[in-house]
Amino acid sequence: MRGKKPLRFDVETLLASRGDGRAIVAFREQQILFAQGDPADAVFYILKGKVKLTVLSRYGKEAVIGMLGPDAFFGEGCLAGQPLRMATATATTDGSIMRLARKTMIRLLHDEPRLSGPFISYMLSRNNRIEGYLLDQLFDSTEQRLARTLLLLAHAGKDRETENVTQRISQDTLAEMIGTTRAHISLFMNRFRQLGLIEYKGGLRVHSSLLNVVLHD
Repeated sequence: MRGKKPLRFDVETLLASRGDGRAIVAFREQQILFAQGDPADAVFYILKGKVKLTVLSRYGKEAVIGMLGPDAFFGEGCLAGQPLRMATATATTDGSIMRLARKTMIRLLHDEPRLSGPFISYMLSRNNRIEGYLLDQLFDSTEQRLARTLLLLAHAGKDRETENVTQRISQDTLAEMIGTTRAHISLFMNRFRQLGLIEYKGGLRVHSSLLNVVLHD
C-alpha cells in the first residue's frame, strides 16, 4: 500500500482577497527571500519552485537546515513571537511564493479550519523531522546520515524499488546538510552506487534498499 501523499493546503483560501496582507511574489534562482537577522514579520507558502534554508554561526560556518518545495511553509517562527529571522531563505530555482503578513496568517488560522488543520499537521511533521535530524547528529554515523537524507529527499515509498530525488542538489549542499566534507560525501555516494543502492539515470535515483544503511548498527 502506497504511503499517503503530503497534505495539500487549501490554496484558494490562501489566495483569496489578496491585498489584506497577502501577496504573490515571484523569485529567481539564487535570490535571497530573507536573511538571518531580518525582521520576522511574515509567513511564506511555496507555490512553485524550491527554497533552501541555511544558518550562519558566529564563526562564519554555514549549515543547510532545510530544502523545501511546493506546498511548504517557511518563516513560521514569527507566529511564536520570533522577532528576527533565525535563518536565511534562498531560492534554488525560479518560482513563486505567497507572502502572508503575520497578523493575516494568525487570523486565517483562527477563522479557517481548512487551513489550520493541515498547517498544524505540517508543523508537527516538520518537528518530527527536526528531532530525527538532531538524533542523527548525536548517534548516527556520517554514512547513515547521508543515507537518511537521500531517502528523505527522494520520499522513497515502501512499495517502490526506486524513487527520483526531485530536487537538484549538489554534493557540497549534502555535505552542509549532514555536517561533513564534500570528500566524504563523494566517497559514500560512490560506495552506494557500487552497492546498487543509488543510480544515475536521468538524475539521481534512490533505491529503497538504502534504508538498510540507516538501520545498520
